[in-house]
Amino acid sequence: MTPIKPDRIRLLIVDDHKVVRLGLITMFSRHRGVQIVGDVGTMEAAIEESKRLKPDVVLMDVRLPDGSGIDACREIRTMCPETQVLFLTSFADDDAMLATVLAGAAGFLLKQADEHGVIQAVETVAKGQSIVDPAVTHALLQRMRSFSSQTTANPSGALSPQEECVMTLVVQGKTNKEIGLDMGLSEKTVKNYLSNIFQKMQVSRRSQAAVLFERQRVGR
Repeated sequence: MTPIKPDRIRLLIVDDHKVVRLGLITMFSRHRGVQIVGDVGTMEAAIEESKRLKPDVVLMDVRLPDGSGIDACREIRTMCPETQVLFLTSFADDDAMLATVLAGAAGFLLKQADEHGVIQAVETVAKGQSIVDPAVTHALLQRMRSFSSQTTANPSGALSPQEECVMTLVVQGKTNKEIGLDMGLSEKTVKNYLSNIFQKMQVSRRSQAAVLFERQRVGR
């Protein structure tokens, strides 16, 4: 392996599609400022390789075959606080975007971005700065402004232990179906829990509930 120069960005690529990983490796190989230190396709491998390699940046998809990239991000940021995580995904999902922010990610980029945009994003987060794809920046900022005005909202009732479990999984970016599988509940039951949670928190969307729940949990 070619020796890694100290001034090069050490990058770990995480995506379950090998062809995507190969494409990214080819792209970054043309850029002298980045050194690929590894490429893996699962959540478990992402965590293990991040711990072993301590890359400057992990470029990762949100959905992985053995779990969530958001869960991996949380683990990586806990073990390797100097490592920045940049999500590269196909879908501009509001809940997923907010979950990545809550998990400590430095950025969220769509796979439709061009080569220059992806490389620039990696360089930006490697410097400790944050980045969100221009295609979703406006929507995210509007949403965050809306949430910031609700920080003093008082829930009409405390969440039950089961409701807190549901919200913990919501914060991780999981769908109702995934929450049901994790908790042994039907999707309909999960929806009923969420409806009750929204009523208690005085919100109308799961992303709003996720932000408020995380802020209340951190403040405990």
